Amino acid sequence: MTHHHYTPPWWARNAHIQTIAPTFLRAPQPIYMRERWDTPDNDFIDLDWVNHDKASHQNQRLVVLFHGLEGSSQSPYARALMHACAHNGDSGVVVHWRSCSGELNRQPIFYHSGFSQEIDWILRRLAKEYPNSQLYATGVSLGGNALLKWLGEQGHSASAIVQKAAAICPPHDLKAGSIALASGFNQRVYMRHFLSTLKIKGLAKVAAYPELGISAEKIKTSRNFFDVDNFITAPLHGFKDAEDYWQRSSCKQFLPHIAVPTLIINALNDPFIPATCLARAHEVSHHVQLHYLEQGGHVGFIHGQTHPRLNWLPQHLLSFFNQNGE
Repeated sequence: MTHHHYTPPWWARNAHIQTIAPTFLRAPQPIYMRERWDTPDNDFIDLDWVNHDKASHQNQRLVVLFHGLEGSSQSPYARALMHACAHNGDSGVVVHWRSCSGELNRQPIFYHSGFSQEIDWILRRLAKEYPNSQLYATGVSLGGNALLKWLGEQGHSASAIVQKAAAICPPHDLKAGSIALASGFNQRVYMRHFLSTLKIKGLAKVAAYPELGISAEKIKTSRNFFDVDNFITAPLHGFKDAEDYWQRSSCKQFLPHIAVPTLIINALNDPFIPATCLARAHEVSHHVQLHYLEQGGHVGFIHGQTHPRLNWLPQHLLSFFNQNGE
């Protein structure tokens, strides 16, 4: 475990400012090419590409990004990373979780923090369709948790699919993160933001699939992740309840089994994720590097004093991908 250096702008020494500010900064806008894939269960996902035409080139680097809760290819961190990939000559693709690309998906299920089976078929298809490329998988927050879970489940077999992996601000412990977002400023600002879209999607599923027996009223009155995961996530995805979902899906338990060079970045002042729940060096495999930063907020990492930018995170990730060995 290492405490790497990151210095936020003087005006952004507060964790909430670091978390919220990227939304108001002018993130670079990559030129995306959208591709739609059918899923194995007769649904669809959308992928937004940069340098798609180069993906079939020999030894081309292909950076695959799994975004966070209710994120998309337009999330500031996604735009910053894909812009850096395009500028570098790398290929990059943002994989949208179901329902996150601007169109509601067809099947009753959505996506969740433990949706490693979705990651599995996507990465395998990318590896098959672009055999000359070298895949580097990245996940942010929820996407990071799901990616780490997949890596742990696959063990050594993952190395046949991806060269390296990185997770940015994964929750480690879903219950601890849910509790952190259940009260105070976190509940009033962040939780309300998530609920604004999660409720709409949940109610749309209830209307489309009344046979599921999910209560629309309980969805409408949901105030936190305990409610959302009890009334939406768990019944849609085969979990007994929120506690069962959190226990089975938290990535921390899978970290000892990762056998691919993997970087995990967390900020110790992340308002979503208590520092006390982060994995320690003895709790992960020797293939995992833990980079814990004193500052950064939740996927913030603003860089630059007078002209703040979002280039610190892409540079850090691509530097790790460039390193030889582990």
